[in-house]
Amino acid sequence: MKMAPGFALLLLCQLALYTAVTSKKVCGRPPVTDGIDELTLKLVYEIGDEVTLTCAQGYLPSTTTPRRLNCSPTGEWTQSDLVCTPKMCPIPRPLQPLAMGMTEAPFKTMLNFTCDDGYVMIGANKSSCLHDGTWSNPPPLCKAVNCPLPQPPRDGRVVHDKPLTGTTTMYGLGWTYECNPPKAPSYERGSCMADGSATEPPVCREVSCSSPRGIPNGFMTFAVIRPHGYKEKVKYACNEHYVLDGEAETFCQNTGNWSAKPVCRAPCTVNIKRGRIFYNARKLWIADLKPNQVLHGEHVAFYCLNKADRCGYPVASTCNDGTLSIPECFEEPGRVEYTLKAKSLPSEIQMCVTSPPASPTSPGTPV
Repeated sequence: MKMAPGFALLLLCQLALYTAVTSKKVCGRPPVTDGIDELTLKLVYEIGDEVTLTCAQGYLPSTTTPRRLNCSPTGEWTQSDLVCTPKMCPIPRPLQPLAMGMTEAPFKTMLNFTCDDGYVMIGANKSSCLHDGTWSNPPPLCKAVNCPLPQPPRDGRVVHDKPLTGTTTMYGLGWTYECNPPKAPSYERGSCMADGSATEPPVCREVSCSSPRGIPNGFMTFAVIRPHGYKEKVKYACNEHYVLDGEAETFCQNTGNWSAKPVCRAPCTVNIKRGRIFYNARKLWIADLKPNQVLHGEHVAFYCLNKADRCGYPVASTCNDGTLSIPECFEEPGRVEYTLKAKSLPSEIQMCVTSPPASPTSPGTPV
């Protein structure tokens, strides 16, 4: 297909124009670093053109004198040492504990605020660092939610944890529901909740707990064997040498069940025939521990031998409900060694300068 002469001529003219334009050296947009004002810069400059760089709003220049760049005959810009650093906004003092040690934040920093459950925000939920080093909004206030005063149960009343004034109560504050005897509330505690509502009042109903029973290795000190009403109490104690673990008194709960009974923990026997121990702030030969009995929770230290340094060190063990563990390092001496060479036992020789870390429940280091 033949090309129209007019069309070929147009292509040739465009090519010649492009060659004439592109053969002339020019400079492109000057290279800029962060913070330099780019709005006044053009895309193309002629040879010999001069440009003055400035910092954009919100940034501080590294020098007070203007920094000028020239478009050189090679089509390159001369160098500039201008550095623009962002202005800083001081972090409000109440927020500094959350800022991981920072006391300032750079221009354009955005702070987002939230309140914990049960608190409403008064003020803006965000703030940004402005170009003049100030924040767009002050930190908001988090105000506790208010609830209407709770309604008492039928045949009962409300007892607040703290004295109140006015017709509202704040989030987190609680109260106890009480019923007229012998009735008990279906639940005893109420509070001002995060959504601004107060707990609904419980139902008052009659509650009875079954006749109280004794505990192993213990007895009831004050009780009548009969069904008990709400909040009636029974008191327990342990047999001799047993230790009470838990509350001595148990009471009839609003569920119709007794609260947790205490447990009588058993004493321990120190199960060695020969050796010396540290017990009740005294060193004792095991034969002198009469009766051979350690109460629950009490500590006993056994003496072990550091064979490398030929010195002794104590290791503590605690009586736990009839069980007293003997440390693995303790070696019970033979009858002859115990009788004729007692002064060579780990408990009698020089104590080590350092010893293994003591148990958190161990006594002071015996000497």
